[in-house]
Amino acid sequence: MDLFSDYYIKSDEGAQARPSQQFNVVRRVYQQDILNKDADYQVPEKPLRYQCKKVVNSCGFGDCIVNSLPIARWLPRYSLKRDLVGDLVAGATTAVMHIPQGMAYALLAEVPPIVGLYMAFFPVLVYVIFGTSPHVSMGTFAVACLMAGKVVTQHATIHMDLTNSTNSVLSTSTLDGVGYTPLQVLSIVCLAVGIFQILMWVLRLGAVSSLLSEPLVSGFTTAASFHVLASQLKDLFGVKIPKLSGNYKIIFTVIEVSKGLPNLNVAAVVISCITCVVIALNNELLKPWVSKRSRVPVPIELLAIVLGTIVSKFCGLEERYGINLVGNIPTGLPVPQVPPVELLPSIAIDVFTITIVTYTITMSMALIFASKEKYEIDANQELLALGASNVFGSFFCCAPFCASLSRSYIQYQAGSKTCVTSVVSALLILCVLLWVGPFFEQLPRCVLAGIIVVSLKGMFVQVKELPKFWKLSKLDAVVWLVTFLVTVLVNIDIGLGAGLAASVGALFCRAQKPYTCLLGRVLNTDLYLDIKRYRAAEELPGIKIFHYCGGLNFASKNLFRSTLFRKIGYMKPAELSHDEDNNLTRSESYEWDPTIGSRVHCVIVDASALSYVDAPGIKTLVSIHHELVASNITLLLAGANGPVLEMIERYNSLETDRLQLDTFPTVHDAVVYYKVLEAKRHDVTTTVTMT
Repeated sequence: MDLFSDYYIKSDEGAQARPSQQFNVVRRVYQQDILNKDADYQVPEKPLRYQCKKVVNSCGFGDCIVNSLPIARWLPRYSLKRDLVGDLVAGATTAVMHIPQGMAYALLAEVPPIVGLYMAFFPVLVYVIFGTSPHVSMGTFAVACLMAGKVVTQHATIHMDLTNSTNSVLSTSTLDGVGYTPLQVLSIVCLAVGIFQILMWVLRLGAVSSLLSEPLVSGFTTAASFHVLASQLKDLFGVKIPKLSGNYKIIFTVIEVSKGLPNLNVAAVVISCITCVVIALNNELLKPWVSKRSRVPVPIELLAIVLGTIVSKFCGLEERYGINLVGNIPTGLPVPQVPPVELLPSIAIDVFTITIVTYTITMSMALIFASKEKYEIDANQELLALGASNVFGSFFCCAPFCASLSRSYIQYQAGSKTCVTSVVSALLILCVLLWVGPFFEQLPRCVLAGIIVVSLKGMFVQVKELPKFWKLSKLDAVVWLVTFLVTVLVNIDIGLGAGLAASVGALFCRAQKPYTCLLGRVLNTDLYLDIKRYRAAEELPGIKIFHYCGGLNFASKNLFRSTLFRKIGYMKPAELSHDEDNNLTRSESYEWDPTIGSRVHCVIVDASALSYVDAPGIKTLVSIHHELVASNITLLLAGANGPVLEMIERYNSLETDRLQLDTFPTVHDAVVYYKVLEAKRHDVTTTVTMT
């Protein structure tokens, strides 16, 4: 077969013949400076006046309104015929889920259950105006409420009974002027989260969510689900335990619950088991069957709290069995209250953690649906939407709100089209707040605890992701394990910090182990491939081609230098020695080989995958160049991108010890150039045939 023919057909045994074309490209051998002249290379310039003009043009009044208020874009295009039915069905379905989840998750924040319904109404209306994702269901989320509840437990000095009225508690603490109630602490937490998010929007820090990697988020939310489970044990078993705060909360909670097991409430245990079993059977058996026939799921959680309330009312569960009830639920809307801003410095660190976690979870959910429906999510605009919603909600005793994984999937499957879904859901919640609320006063708290525990299944099963991370990357698995174990065994905020430290450490480890190899040429081509991975790739006599993938900076310069010298043979392993058992062992140390000049005549650094270089990195290249030249070895640079070459040029203009290397656009140009150069040195014909 003639590989240099214009057309050939390659036949594989047992497979259909596939035509393939081959082109012979004939061009001159380019050095980088000559190519720059021929191709009219220019450094892109963006003068300050151009950038200012661009900012001013993009910040016209109309553009600012449209960009900052997404509702101004989608509402004029709203189609009643196309969108209304889906939004109505999805809104009603989401509202039905908001009622039980809101009341249950509010208990995680150490506040009355009615607060969860406030969160499904007040901040959601603001998010409709500023948000860019029509499919996420905003409101209560277990992890966010749990983290807020930790701050409430630490700073609330007036411990209220969760069966009291919301407004009465606030008004009493205001009149006394002494200490802070859980609702006041929660409101300042919500306000502080909103302020942080708005500041991040002003600074255009929407990309900060990328700081939390997938293994970190998975490990953190899985561990947080164990904290949620531990917080519900007292209601599941009907035992009373003291308020716990500080580190090792899960361990101490399990100990206290174990001490109280002799006094457990059998009726509470029975109700909890029935609730969990019924909801679990619905989720595992009935829901998949219904989903194939209707996009509206069975509202099993709502049915559970309705039936639980009816049974409690007519059977007298509190009087006969001592079952703890939800208690007084006020009707109407709460009176706006100014949060105690003097607490802001004390809670700033915890609040920043909540800010990052809620934003990351919300963005993750929004991006999932955006990818499915082919629309864009503005990360910075989401910061404004969340911040404005939290600031507004803080005046109505709300906790920091977040996208809910389970509700968002249900809302999407129910046919949500636009943010009108959230408006419909909020209006139905308003009806509950105005008229239906007192009906749930007789609801047993163990029913809400059962709803919470079953809803955690999705986060518990994330444990199965650990084997996947282990197979893909051991470092990702370590990040998952560190985040999970520290969060479970110590505390939520410390676990998140440990996860961030592990993620940064993983990045550093990857930076210290870049992909490097020696390249060889595939016969009759200009392809240069890793000689350890491609058996058809053969090294050229006297030429070492070193491929480096990564950045060359102050942190990796020593690694680059030592790896290069080891690969080309300038540094060789120390001689073999004998261990105690008289077995041959190879030392991990290296020694210089002064005879390298007789075997290697040219070293080509393939910089095609060199992403960045700084001044210390260039200085390392200068040092390497001097050492190789001292051994009569030519050093060439191939494939460097424009920014790298521009950085080298800036370095040479400022330093006296310059990097004077011949640079080439491709490795093949460098190889052919060196062949021609060698031919001239030996007075041989300059026609070089690469075979």
